[in-house]
Amino acid sequence: MVRIDYAPWGIVAPHYHPRATEIITVIEGSLEVGFVTSNPDNRLISKTLQKGDVFVFPVGLLHFQRNVGHMNAVTISALIIFGSKPDISTNILAKAFQVDKNIVQQIQRKF
Repeated sequence: MVRIDYAPWGIVAPHYHPRATEIITVIEGSLEVGFVTSNPDNRLISKTLQKGDVFVFPVGLLHFQRNVGHMNAVTISALIIFGSKPDISTNILAKAFQVDKNIVQQIQRKF
């Protein structure tokens, strides 16, 4: 998990995570976010988020964030790492994400 502070009109340049999905929550401000779908469409999916909004960047897809306000913006981002081989310990993930072990196990089963 990481806290990101954006200056007015500040950006996180386009990038991707080859082995993790990213989830972002806006704590303060307004943020334009987007990602590009896979071939053959290469379609841009974008949205302007407000305080309290959550957005998911799928694993392996190019994505970006940009503060579209005149004030600072703040987000919390987390990389979802439930699909490792072998699985990361349920106890470690439950403590890291502050959730019950059963929730971690449900997510791990999806992989």
